[in-house]
Amino acid sequence: MLAIHRALCVILWVLGLVPFAGAGELLAVSAEFPGIHFTAPDGTPRGLGVDVLRMIAAERGDQVRFEIYPWARAQKMVEEGRADVLVGPYRTAARERRFQFVEPGFYRDNLRFYVRRQSGYSWDGRVTSIQGRRIAIMHGWAYGARFDSLKPYLDLHVAPSVELAFKLLMAERVDLVASNERDSRPRIAELGLEGEVSPLEPVIDTQVGYFALPRGESQRPLREDIERILRRMRADGRLAELARPYAVPLP
Repeated sequence: MLAIHRALCVILWVLGLVPFAGAGELLAVSAEFPGIHFTAPDGTPRGLGVDVLRMIAAERGDQVRFEIYPWARAQKMVEEGRADVLVGPYRTAARERRFQFVEPGFYRDNLRFYVRRQSGYSWDGRVTSIQGRRIAIMHGWAYGARFDSLKPYLDLHVAPSVELAFKLLMAERVDLVASNERDSRPRIAELGLEGEVSPLEPVIDTQVGYFALPRGESQRPLREDIERILRRMRADGRLAELARPYAVPLP
């Protein structure tokens, strides 16, 4: 009887009716990122990062579970190997020492300064135009090498979220908010600030968002699989098709 049971399992496996050996569940984490990883009104995870990773996991025969945490905590979970995939980080030299990034990146962000429309503040790309201004930045965010070079000359105030950063701006507790367009647009709309807040030109920087994994040789098969499938998705247009409903720019 046991031999018959084993033979039946082998037949079902060959026919693809049971998962192949090695299939498992991946834990993907990030913060609440509009367009990339967010919770829909019905409680389900949505976003470009969610859709892309689900498609990749399906090709690998895996399941994937998505969880949202404060951004610094999500990064720490992946760094320590308590989660498998970090969804959406920008790539920096400091983060290269904490994670292994999956090429290619799957979305693009423009980073800008935002001001109260009536403030009269401006930014011409030089540090002298914003020196002395109180600038809100988000905890755990990376703003790129250009912004990092300006940091020693800036009055920076760390906010735990984009929403709170804009509330601080409207309360005149800061003069500018440094954020990206994708995160800022829905927060500004939710707070009813469309006529009160303006982005400044030029952009601070343009950054590409990635999937990142814990460091270590044991993660190489997962990284190589994601890279291979993601490159194919870019080439055959599936990535662009997934991005369209979220209005997320591609690299």
